[in-house]
Amino acid sequence: QLQLVESGGGMVQPGGSLRLSCAISGDRAERYAIGWFHQAPGKEREQVACISNSGVVEIYADSVRGRFTASRDNAKNTAFLQMNRLNPDDTGLYYCAGDRDPYCRDIDVWGQGTPVTVSS
Repeated sequence: QLQLVESGGGMVQPGGSLRLSCAISGDRAERYAIGWFHQAPGKEREQVACISNSGVVEIYADSVRGRFTASRDNAKNTAFLQMNRLNPDDTGLYYCAGDRDPYCRDIDVWGQGTPVTVSS
C-alpha cells in the first residue's frame, strides 16, 4: 500500500525559499502522479501543483505558477516541491498525495502534511 511522508517544512521570511520532499514507499513511485496541496489556516485544502508519474506533465495553480516547481526522482522514490518567493499567504500545511490519474483528479493516498510559516 502506497505511503507518503512529507518533510522540509519550516519557518521562512517573506521572499525566502523552501524545498519540500515527499518520500514514496509501499508501491512503485512511477505508478502515481504526485499532487501537492496547501491548506491555509481556517481554509479548505487546495491543489497547488501536480506532476505526472513520468514527470512530463506539470500543473500549477495560478497563485504559485512561476514561484513553485514540482519535480520527482522515481529512482529515489521521492518527489519535491521547490517554493520560491514565498509570501505570508503561502503559510499553512502542505500535503503530497498519490494519484493513479496523471492529472491528480482522483487522489488515492495522502501524506500527513508538513507545516510552512512565512513571516517576518
